[in-house]
Amino acid sequence: MSNIKRIAVIDCQTAGVSGDMILGALLDLGADAAKVVKAMKSVKKYVKGCKNIEVIVRDVTRRGLHAKKIGVKAEEIPEITGAKLREATVSCVENLPLSVEAKRFTSDSINTLLYAEAKVHGESVEEVHLHEAGSVDTPAEILGAAAALEDLNLFDATVYSTPIAVGGGLFKFSHGTVSSPAPATMEILRSKSFPVIGGPIESELATPTGVSLLVNLAKEVVRFYPLMKPTAVGYGAGTKDFVEMPNILRITLGVHINHQLSRDEIYVLETNLDDVSGEIIGHTVDKLLQEGARDVSAIPMFAKKGRPGQILKIIADRTARDLLSSVLIEETGPLGVWLYSCERRILNRESVPVDILIDDMKELVNVKVARDSRGEIIHMKPEYDDVKRIADKTGKPLREITELAKMKAKEALLKR
Repeated sequence: MSNIKRIAVIDCQTAGVSGDMILGALLDLGADAAKVVKAMKSVKKYVKGCKNIEVIVRDVTRRGLHAKKIGVKAEEIPEITGAKLREATVSCVENLPLSVEAKRFTSDSINTLLYAEAKVHGESVEEVHLHEAGSVDTPAEILGAAAALEDLNLFDATVYSTPIAVGGGLFKFSHGTVSSPAPATMEILRSKSFPVIGGPIESELATPTGVSLLVNLAKEVVRFYPLMKPTAVGYGAGTKDFVEMPNILRITLGVHINHQLSRDEIYVLETNLDDVSGEIIGHTVDKLLQEGARDVSAIPMFAKKGRPGQILKIIADRTARDLLSSVLIEETGPLGVWLYSCERRILNRESVPVDILIDDMKELVNVKVARDSRGEIIHMKPEYDDVKRIADKTGKPLREITELAKMKAKEALLKR
């Protein structure tokens, strides 16, 4: 089982995210409630003025769906600065029996929150005065999340997130009336380039603490769930109960369906041509390849009124898509180019240079080696231009040089 890669998907595209929703979902997944509550209650030892803290875990329903709800009750404490909140959180986590990963996650999460608050207030992290973020709930939820994630062994998993629903409309807090999301929340999302989606209702759906936890946990944001086998699902409830939708966060655990292939994202550019000569298409294909296209295809088709034409299809990296679109339009003159992203499964590839000896002449050949995710060699092919050059130079058959280059490449890889 140790070779099976575990994954988690945090689905916050409907009701957003908050610290208590993340905690509730993790507890619903089976995190040890006693350990989590103990970690949260330990905050009172390090936050000045906090004499007592109560953590309540209960089962609730949101629009007919079951979820876990966790709440924190504590005495009101004086407004504190960023420096004091960070000092209290760090001191607390250092005295808890948590792993290095959990402690790092705690530190990163609190720092993400404090830097955002400092940025929007125009103050330093040490001097910024915290309002809602300065309550006992903030360090308690961060520490509780770290304890729950460690108990579920999720620091070793690959964590995905959907785009965050941030709600909309206006709401009131310590600084008056503002639009959703709150300034600190938006600053965190901006600083981490984290995708958001407005709505689906007029309410604050994403809180600074919840977003701070999420951006430090998720390794990738996806619109759709990755290829996986779900093994467990947990639901965490928010405080409000909306009429329009269930106010819950869903976290799904699972394992990758492993076909021993790697994954990457490419872009496909397409346009239909029915009034361009073959010479122009040939020239365009050459130029697109020179400008960085991974591959170019010309596919025969029938256009309007039965005219024969070509579909020009280009495979490109994200960074090259705009340049290649411009080249395509300039060279062939279409009114537009279709562009869409595409996920693909690939073998890992490397180029291995080898020297081969033919008639006392040493020649260099680059051999393309393809492996699966376990490192097993699936395919090996010498670069055509290299073997053709040697074949023309020596008069030897191309097939003979190709086999010799593959043999030398195998020897070189075995020596590794």
